[in-house]
Formats: sequence, structure tokens, C-alpha cells
Amino acid sequence: MKSDDAPMTASVHWRVFPDRAALAAHAAELILASARDAIAVHGQFRLVLAGGRTPLAVYAQLASARADWPRWHWYVGDERCLPAGDAGRNDSAIRHAWLDRIAAPPANIHTIPAELGAQAAARQYAALLTGLGEFDLVLLGLGEDGHTASLFPGRPLDASAEVLAVHDAPKPPSERVTLSAARLSRARQVLFLVTGADKRAAVTAWRAGADIPARAISGNVQVLLDAEAAPEAPAINPGVAPA
Repeated sequence: MKSDDAPMTASVHWRVFPDRAALAAHAAELILASARDAIAVHGQFRLVLAGGRTPLAVYAQLASARADWPRWHWYVGDERCLPAGDAGRNDSAIRHAWLDRIAAPPANIHTIPAELGAQAAARQYAALLTGLGEFDLVLLGLGEDGHTASLFPGRPLDASAEVLAVHDAPKPPSERVTLSAARLSRARQVLFLVTGADKRAAVTAWRAGADIPARAISGNVQVLLDAEAAPEAPAINPGVAPA
């Protein structure tokens, strides 16, 4: 990141769970509680979904939950530029794990049209978000290199746009579309889901103040870790959310 793209202020709270199952169960409870609160306040729940493997267990839990689905609105934090319906797309995995298994109103599922290519898809998704206020809850993951959504290390963080076209992602496919760090931060709550020993180095770097994309997410940020992802440090203990 460039020096003029300094990370924004965030209040980050960490919590460690003994395994992935416990983390997924707790995350599902948090999401359902957030939905109830949002619906009580303004009649709908605006949720941004994370891609990747880690959230799928959470989505599977939610698929069997009872909720006021017609009042939910689902958005996607990032997408890979692959054909619509391709198994490698985030929205395909999310549908399979969750949305195709509940009575989700199709008009409430707001996917990124990444099959159009990064530039055109980013423009269309930005237009869809025009006038939309803050999200109620944003779900994010963490890559081994510290990336989140499709915001990768070594790239300047563009705060001028809500949706970004990515043409040089270091992981295939190279073309992607992602919400910007600024747009992901416009939320009542941000929830990172992090599992696996391969994420431990990124967590350690984040807690040490390293300049990684995850650190650029501001606001009320909670990080849920399983024991494998948690660094062996006194500040992180199972079931404790250190300030």
C-alpha cells in the first residue's frame, strides 16, 4: 500500500474457538441476532457475504435456521470473473450451501455480474449500491497473505470508489470485482471468520500492525479464530475477546 493509503481506525476484538465447528455455530448465532436487531430497527437486514471455504460451514448452519428471509438482503463482497453459474464463483458456492436451500426472494439476492468482465461488472454493481447506506453486517475472510475480499497486499487501496475492478490478482483468476475497503467499512458491524494453521502468520502480522489489506477495514470489527489460526500469544485465549 502507498503511504497515502494508510489504514483506517478500527476497534478490533478477537475471539478464539476450539475448532471450526464451534466457530461456525457461534458465527451463525451472531448473524441471526444481527438480523433480528436490524429488522427491528429499520425493517430489513443488509448482509455482505464472504467467499472462500471458511464461511461455507456458517452458511450451511444458516440454511437450517428459521428467519424472516423476505426481509434479508444479500450482497457479495467480491467475485471472480468467471461465467455465470461457474463452480469457481463465490455466488455459486453460497447458493449451493445456503440460498438455494431457503425461501430467499430472488430480488433480494444482489450478486456481482462478474461474467461481464471486471470493469463492466464493477460499474453495474456500483450503480446497484448507489444510495444504499451502511450495511448491517459484513462478513470477511483472511488469506494467508493478509488479503481480504479481493484486496491484495502490495496494491494501493482506492478509497475513491465503492466497487473496484481488479485486473492483476495474484491468485487465479486474475480478473475480479471487489468492494473497496472504504465500502466494506461502512457497516454497523464487520465479522472476520478465520480458520486453519495456514492463516496464523497473517493473524500474527495483523496483530503486530503490519500493513495488510485486512487492517484497512475500519469500524466495529470482530475476528473469530479457530485454535489452529490463533497465534500462541498471551493476549489471545480461548473464549476471550481482548480489547
